[in-house]
Amino acid sequence: MPTIDTLIHARWVIPIEPDNTVLDAYSVALDQGRIIDILPTVEARTRYQAKHVVEKPTHALIPGLVNTHTHASMTLLRGIADDLPLMEWLQNHIWPAESRWVGPEFVYDGTQLALAESLRGGVTCINEMYFFPDQAVEAAIAAGARICAGLIVIDFPTAWAANTDQYIEKAIALHDRYRGHPLVTTAFAPHAPYTVSDAPLQRIRTLSDELDIPIHIHVHETAGEIDQSNHVHGKRPLARLEDLGLLSPKLLAVHMTQLTSHEIDRCAELGVHVLHCPESNMKLASGFCQVDALLKAGVNVALGTDGAASNNDLDMFGEMRSAALLGKVVANNASAIPAHTALRMATLNGAKALGLDADIGSLVVGKAADVVAMDLSSIDLQPVYHPISHIVYAAGRQHVTDVWVAGRRVVQDSILTTLSEAAVRTKAAEWHSKISAKVSA
Repeated sequence: MPTIDTLIHARWVIPIEPDNTVLDAYSVALDQGRIIDILPTVEARTRYQAKHVVEKPTHALIPGLVNTHTHASMTLLRGIADDLPLMEWLQNHIWPAESRWVGPEFVYDGTQLALAESLRGGVTCINEMYFFPDQAVEAAIAAGARICAGLIVIDFPTAWAANTDQYIEKAIALHDRYRGHPLVTTAFAPHAPYTVSDAPLQRIRTLSDELDIPIHIHVHETAGEIDQSNHVHGKRPLARLEDLGLLSPKLLAVHMTQLTSHEIDRCAELGVHVLHCPESNMKLASGFCQVDALLKAGVNVALGTDGAASNNDLDMFGEMRSAALLGKVVANNASAIPAHTALRMATLNGAKALGLDADIGSLVVGKAADVVAMDLSSIDLQPVYHPISHIVYAAGRQHVTDVWVAGRRVVQDSILTTLSEAAVRTKAAEWHSKISAKVSA
């Protein structure tokens, strides 16, 4: 009988592949950071000897969730300016706060706060877009989480860089520094078409091809963005990006609430990925993404939370439920975005967008052991007829009890093992005191 690292016996295993599959009374075997077997529990007990045997008789196992759009350290600005439209929120509140407070310590501490929330909520991989991405990467490594680090580019100077040349120089250096790290990948992250001009976008397109990494950008987020682009460039933002050669399988287009049927078809033809942030879109009244139409056209749609300053949480279970319910309303079809599709959007579709689907996003033998255990025995979840529907429509992140990333148990019995919750709380309180004192002054 071979000895392995970990053997998890569960009530249900939901592998995502094949789609809409639930395995009853199954176990998952982990060794050296990878999934080596998925088999009936009755067989697993006699086939393997494990250093760690985890009994989860009332739990469902799902892949780690992939949050494809975050500004992690903005958790420190959670609730600072609510109930405002996007541009007023950005220009009059967020950008001034960032210019005063954002630096290496802010980003590191804020990212740790975000990762504490995320890991406890079953998120094992984030796709980040913010300043000082080196600090976000170091925070993720310390927490044992996966990160796709956004190599931010924007036309105006910030604490991170003085001009677009410096943004791009720092981007390449950071990519080279972490290349090959098992938990770290990178993506260019030009902020938006209205904050990045043509020349840097063309350089980013060329470098994206050379380095073989994605391009992560806010686009078609509001009607105002479309109007501004038509006025300044004489064309809609997606048309401008297509003319610059950016519409391709490397493009991760965030929000996409303003789409024509022609634009949906072009995204499908050119392989563009859409990163859908339903709760942020609703809160900022940005518009509605036509998720059902995109999926039917063959576009890969994944889920993100956006930053906690505009959501105001990093709860991917909430995003799944919102995506499913809002998707039905937008499509005027109760069968649109079924539960298993919403769960796939939060896992395998996210991994595919980041180019990581060969390694994460589903529970498949040979993939990395990114696993989440959810307890479906609580009174608010009884009875359980269909576990996948339950996870999307009834359960939530409070039902996550255990999380593994690359076979490492980063949450055990609802307690973080790689981060000190007390230390993270203390840092958050210190930032709150500084920021609130200035806001009140």
